[in-house]
Amino acid sequence: MMGAEPVTGMSRGTPAGRPPAPGLTHVGPDGAARMVDVTAKPVTARTASARGCVLLSAEAIRALQAGTVRKGDALAVARIAGIQAAKATPGLIPLAHPIAVHGAEVSLTVGEDRVDITATVRTADRTGIEMEALTCVAVAALTLIDMVKAIDRHGRITDIRVTAKSGGRSGDWQEEDMSQPGRDPGGSPPGTGGGR
Repeated sequence: MMGAEPVTGMSRGTPAGRPPAPGLTHVGPDGAARMVDVTAKPVTARTASARGCVLLSAEAIRALQAGTVRKGDALAVARIAGIQAAKATPGLIPLAHPIAVHGAEVSLTVGEDRVDITATVRTADRTGIEMEALTCVAVAALTLIDMVKAIDRHGRITDIRVTAKSGGRSGDWQEEDMSQPGRDPGGSPPGTGGGR
């Protein structure tokens, strides 16, 4: 179309020229994505925990339990991959701030048909560490899939979410028991809609 304005994805703003939704701190007044400036925020101790699981076949579960995965200790490799990923988060998530990871704990628990993965990441910095906790769980899960794919090509990663956070302006938050009646499964932690 002659004379049409090129679409760059950064200059056109939000759909139909609408202003960005309130509370989306990663979106500027013009609708363009931006990295939130946290320079003026105080340095505080912050912690975030995340959880997810990998659904696997009975054969893959047996191999994990017996330690007979051909590639080696799948759980140990996945644990180390998760820790490494927490430190690499800013290189993977475009608008995540490079913050110091002062501690990272990853746990993988083999169940009847799944491996549950939990992670807790800590920092003392100007912004939250939820993305690092989520990345930790996600990469640990991906690594586990890679370790057992010769046994189970249909492994499935599911239910990755933040389960708790502490520190920062939005305060402390912990996931409610998923089995509680009336719980909104789509609910999100307060203060997680924008900058960390």
